Amino acid sequence: MLNIINKSPLDRGSLDTCLQSAEGGAILLIEDGVYAATKGSVGEAKLKAAGKFKVYALGPDLEARGMADRVMDGVTVVDYGGFVDLVAEHKASQSWL
Repeated sequence: MLNIINKSPLDRGSLDTCLQSAEGGAILLIEDGVYAATKGSVGEAKLKAAGKFKVYALGPDLEARGMADRVMDGVTVVDYGGFVDLVAEHKASQSWL
């Protein structure tokens, strides 16, 4: 399962809900969701503790927010082609709002 999160962990509980409810797979952080993938963020410890997920962040969204140089260890940055590859690679996708 590809779990897609587009909301900041400071704005909504989408990340928390995903981590508590999803059974594993991958998490793709897009739009304001990329804030969770940055060093020192609210989401950093939560993502580090979520060992059952492979975590990805969309590079253009990190760059647009000036966060490209603050990505935490363990997060794979992907471009739009990588986003498409992740969707094709997983049997199902879930957007957490």
